[in-house]
Amino acid sequence: MGEKRKWQAASLAVVFVVNILLISLIQGAQAATWRQGSTGETVRTIQTKLQRWGYYDGEIDGIFGSATAEAVRYFQRKNGLAVDGVVGPATLKALGMSTGSGSSGSTSQSGSLDLLARVISAEARGEPYSGQVAVGAVILNRVEHPSFPNTIAGVVYQPGAFTCMVDGQIDQPVAESAYRAAQEALNGADPSGGAIYYFNPSTATSSWIWSRPLIKVIGKHRFCA
Repeated sequence: MGEKRKWQAASLAVVFVVNILLISLIQGAQAATWRQGSTGETVRTIQTKLQRWGYYDGEIDGIFGSATAEAVRYFQRKNGLAVDGVVGPATLKALGMSTGSGSSGSTSQSGSLDLLARVISAEARGEPYSGQVAVGAVILNRVEHPSFPNTIAGVVYQPGAFTCMVDGQIDQPVAESAYRAAQEALNGADPSGGAIYYFNPSTATSSWIWSRPLIKVIGKHRFCA
């Protein structure tokens, strides 16, 4: 009987530990998810970003109501995300926000490097290396500019900002040189001369982009203020 009681006690202890771990995992997942009914500063930030990018015209009140949920669904549809009106890790990343799930600064930096490299590869594949670095610098210059979102993800996912987000090039294999160019841009290199726009004059269809003051030409791209 003594051995049986010990075995039962050990089994109960294992079940207890497993339950605690499951509860922790569930709570962690919930902590990184905002949906209709949620409130707080994170919701206020979500509303602010959605309003800045033209998805939301309601009040910035920190209350995740039906209007916020509809704005989130609109954002998700436009950015190729699962359309559920819930702000989970993927939508948070697209908004340029931390998932809040214990990711370290190095993980965040790694994610920024990968996203920057993907855009550089998609937008400047075949361009001179300095032109690739310049494309990365333009993205980082926008992060610092008051007229644009203040994160790399926010700039990249801003509606209509980059052709590669529309034509699917962002999902193509990333050139090795793009990773090097992204790292150089993150380290402060800026062959663009401070540009916040660039375009290929052979394919540009917008008359507005031609009105931007030219800073320099690198390869097939014109870099502008």
